[in-house]
Amino acid sequence: MKRNLSIIALVAALVCVGLTAGCETNAQTDALIGAGIGAAIGAGVDHNNRGRGAAIGAGVGGAGGYMWGNEQDKKEAKGSY
Repeated sequence: MKRNLSIIALVAALVCVGLTAGCETNAQTDALIGAGIGAAIGAGVDHNNRGRGAAIGAGVGGAGGYMWGNEQDKKEAKGSY
């Protein structure tokens, strides 16, 4: 069971890395990465219903990643890193 979770997490991470190549902003990139990581963690945490856990994790991770990336975009626009 733990092996399957590790494989799911690895596949989710690789998919996120592959999809971020087309993202134009930090907000888009971080939202995608956050959603992938959140889905993998959510599926691992909710043993009774992995689909529900993955969906909740993807939503929370995507929102958090977007907020983080959006703040970085704002800093870059100001010229302060």
